[in-house]
Amino acid sequence: MVVFAGQGDARRSLSLLWRAEVAAPPRVGPGPKPRLTVDAIVAAAVAVADEEGMAALSMRAVGDRLGRTAMALYTHVPGKSELLDLMYDAVHAELPTAYPESDDWRAPLTAWAGEVLELYVRHPWVLQVSQARPVLGPHEYANLDTLVRLLGATGLEAGTVRRLVGTLFPLVQGSARTVADARRAATATGSSDEEWWAARAAALTELVPDFAERFPAVIRLERDGAPEPYPAGGGQEAMPYPEREARETFRVGLGVLLDGIEAACAGRS
Repeated sequence: MVVFAGQGDARRSLSLLWRAEVAAPPRVGPGPKPRLTVDAIVAAAVAVADEEGMAALSMRAVGDRLGRTAMALYTHVPGKSELLDLMYDAVHAELPTAYPESDDWRAPLTAWAGEVLELYVRHPWVLQVSQARPVLGPHEYANLDTLVRLLGATGLEAGTVRRLVGTLFPLVQGSARTVADARRAATATGSSDEEWWAARAAALTELVPDFAERFPAVIRLERDGAPEPYPAGGGQEAMPYPEREARETFRVGLGVLLDGIEAACAGRS
């Protein structure tokens, strides 16, 4: 399920994102409930998406969580499209915008990538929001500005930095998506990773007896590139195998990418 941001009214959406909206008058009448705010609505919507997934998100579901009707929400947020933009931008406020100054640009870039990975894992529905059309909110821009500043410390030209931004985000998103999927696979399918692989490995061996001859490169990779077992008590062994692999792939892939950046810096010098 892919969702495109920015489908609501442009001016109204951006006014809400940047909090340029004129405050609505307080509700009057006997025994009024505490007044709703945009921030409260967005927080409730994020909670719904975190707990139940994007498919469960609706104005009614958010209203139920707040003890209000869906109609009460429309006074503050025009609809689900605008709400999604607000949610997406709001969770990006969780990301740091400053890192300790250092002569080593690799350390803060590594830390930034790790922070963004964990943001996506905490809020996996964010990964369903297409990057084809940005939300254009203040926190999304703050995260982008942070990355550009960290890459700027490499001294590479602006055109290269621009392409590196477009490389880093998909790397983090792809790893986070695998981690998030690994965490929900057993619940969503009703079978554990071990059960799934055991059933299919046995069937594959029976149905494709010449597998090794047909795909020798894959066999060599499985034999020579198998990960080392994690030491007991290290914490990693408690993770689902696909999550461990995704996190290790992220670590190695990010390191190789940073090696490439370092080589580009050396070549420029």
